[in-house]
Amino acid sequence: MAFAPMSDLLQLPQSERLALAIALWDSLDDQALDGALSVDAALCAELDRRSASHRDNPEAAVPWDEVRSQLGLG
Repeated sequence: MAFAPMSDLLQLPQSERLALAIALWDSLDDQALDGALSVDAALCAELDRRSASHRDNPEAAVPWDEVRSQLGLG
């Protein structure tokens, strides 16, 4: 089986690169995924805090389109 060089893969359109990335991620088994993205205790605590804050007050969330606009991203 021939493999495409990384430089060729990086030339693919964004949608195809995303599909490839997802396919590669999905091809990993549970053992490979365990610890693949380690999250330290401080980050876990912050994520838990933000999640609880959102559950307590979901109306405070800013829609993604608005965030993108405020950041000048479209």
